[in-house]
Amino acid sequence: MTTITEKDADVDGLRNRARALYWQGWGIQQISDELDIKYQRVYAWKRRGEWEKAAPISRIEATLEDRLVQLIAKEDKAGKDFKEIDLLMRQQERLARVNKYNNGGNEADLNPKVKNRNKGPKNFKPKNDVPDEGVIQVIEKFEEELFDYQRVWYQAGKNHRNRNILKSRQIGATWFFAREAICDALETGKNKIFLSASKAQAHIFRSYIVKFVLAETGIELKGDPIRLPNGAELYFLGTNAQTAQGYHGDVYMDEYFWIGRFKEFKKVTSGMAMHKQWKRTYFSTPSALTHEAYPFWSGEDWKKRRPKDQRVDFDVSHEALAKGALCPDKQWRQIVTVEDAIRGGCDLFDLDDLRQEYSHEEWQNLLMCEFMDDTLSVFPLPKLQACMIDSWIQWRDLKPFAAKPLGDSPVWVGYDPSSDSEQGDGAGLIVLSPSKSKSQKHRIIEKHRLRGMDYEAQANFILALRSRYQIEYCGIDTTGAGAAVAELVEKKLPCVRRLNYSPELKAQMVMKTLNVIDHQRLEFDAGWSDLAQSFMAIRRAMTDTGRRVTYIAGRRKDTGHAELAWATMHAIFNEPLEGPSEGASGSIIEIYE
Repeated sequence: MTTITEKDADVDGLRNRARALYWQGWGIQQISDELDIKYQRVYAWKRRGEWEKAAPISRIEATLEDRLVQLIAKEDKAGKDFKEIDLLMRQQERLARVNKYNNGGNEADLNPKVKNRNKGPKNFKPKNDVPDEGVIQVIEKFEEELFDYQRVWYQAGKNHRNRNILKSRQIGATWFFAREAICDALETGKNKIFLSASKAQAHIFRSYIVKFVLAETGIELKGDPIRLPNGAELYFLGTNAQTAQGYHGDVYMDEYFWIGRFKEFKKVTSGMAMHKQWKRTYFSTPSALTHEAYPFWSGEDWKKRRPKDQRVDFDVSHEALAKGALCPDKQWRQIVTVEDAIRGGCDLFDLDDLRQEYSHEEWQNLLMCEFMDDTLSVFPLPKLQACMIDSWIQWRDLKPFAAKPLGDSPVWVGYDPSSDSEQGDGAGLIVLSPSKSKSQKHRIIEKHRLRGMDYEAQANFILALRSRYQIEYCGIDTTGAGAAVAELVEKKLPCVRRLNYSPELKAQMVMKTLNVIDHQRLEFDAGWSDLAQSFMAIRRAMTDTGRRVTYIAGRRKDTGHAELAWATMHAIFNEPLEGPSEGASGSIIEIYE
C-alpha cells in the first residue's frame, strides 16, 4: 500500500491551487507571487500537466474534485457541508455520463476497474519516470554547479543552433553536455544523439547522465537508448556510418578532431539535425592540421561552397574566439584553453604541476588548443587513424566489464615508468592482446596513465593485472626508476623483460612498431585520443654527439615523454622482427643494452 506523506500532500495541494488559479485566468508570474512558489516550478507543473490543453469539462471535473476533497477532509462538518458533498457527487455522476457519451458509450468510461485493467498493477509507474519535483531538482543542480565558461556554452545553446567548441582536455565538456542534454530532454521531450569516435567513448555520456539523475532523484535511468515517458530518446553511438543513420534529434559530436573519415561521417549524420528544431554541438581537443575536420573548423569548407562574391574570411584565432563569436557560416565558435577555464572558475588544475609534467609541445596541444604539426612526427595522424576502431563493435570476444575480459587468452604488458622515482608521475601502461599470425592484429585492450605513485605502488599496480589477465610477457623500461619497478615485479611475474634504453634499442622498437602499423596489424579504440597524441609526439632527433639518430618526445631527453606510446612499443617488441610464426605468440627473452 502506498503511503502519502505530509510533504506529498502539501505539494499536491499547492499544485491544485496553482492549477485552479491558472484556469481562472491568472498568469504564471501572478501565481508564483500569490503562492510564494518559484516561477520555474509553476511553469513545470503547467507544462507537465498540460493545463492549457485541458478541455472545459476536464476543468470542471478537476474543480469538483478539489472542492470535494476539501469538504471531505473537514473534521467538523455542518449540515450544509453534507448537502454540498451530495450535490457535488451527483454533478460528478452527470459528468461521467457525458464522458461516456463522448467516448462512444463504452462501459469502461464509468468503471475504472475495466478501464485500467490493461494498465498494469495499481502502483504501476512508467520506466524512467522522473516526477516534476525530480526534474526541477535536476535542473537546479545542473545550473548551480556550472563554471563561468560552461554558462557561456549554456547560453549559446539557447541562442544558437550550431555550437563549435575547441577546448582544453579535462575541463568538463563531456560532463557539461551530458547534463545539459538530460535536463533539456526531461523538460522538452526532445531526442538527443551522442556521437563519439567509438561507442565506448559515447557511453561516457550515458554514465554521466545515469549517475547525475540517480544522485539527485534516486531514479536509475535504464536502457540503451534511454527512453523517457515524455517521448525523448537518448542515443549513444560510435562513428559507424551504418548504425548512425535513421535517427533525428539534437546532436552532440564529441572529439570530432579524432574521428576517422570525418567528411564522410559528417555527411551521413548531417540529416539527423536537418530540421530547424534540432541543434548541433561539435566539441573537441585539437589534433593535427592535416585532419579532415580542420577545414570545417576554420570555415574553409563553407567558403568553398559559396559563390566568390559571398565568401568571407574567418578569424579562428584564440584572440577572436576566447569569448565566443557567431561566425559567417552561422556557427557559434569558442576556444577555451586551460588558462581560460581557470579564469572561468575551474579550480581542478595546478598549472605548475602540469608544466612540469608536459613538454612545451604537449602543453600547447593538449591544454592551450594549438594544433599539432604532425609532418615531423614518426607516427603521423593518418597512419594512426588506420588503427583506430570501434572496439565494442569489432572485438566480440572482449568482455571489458567481466572479471576476466579475455578469459584465459594470453596478453602482453608494456610499461613505461616515471622518470622521477620519488614522485612517480607520468608513467604509462598498456595491455596488448597479441596476434598469433601475420593475418591477425595486435589489440590494445587496456591503457593507464599513472601519477603520484612510488616504485612499489607502480609494481603493485602491474601485479594486480594478474587477477584479470593471463600475462605471458611484461616489457619494462629499466633505464632509470623502472629498474626498481622491474625488480619487484619479476619476483612474482617471471616473464619480465628488462629494456635498458639506448639509441639502438629505441630505433629497433620504433622500426618494429612502424612495421606493424604500416601493415595494419595494430588496433585500439578510436576514443583513445590520448594514445594517438602520445604516438604523434615522437620525433627523430640527433644524439648529443651528433652522430646517431634517436627518438624523443618532450622534456625527457633519455626516453621522451610519450609514455603510452613507449609502453605500447615495449609490448609489441616481444614479437620477432620478422613477425609472428604461425601459432606462436612471441619470444620471451631478456635484453640488456
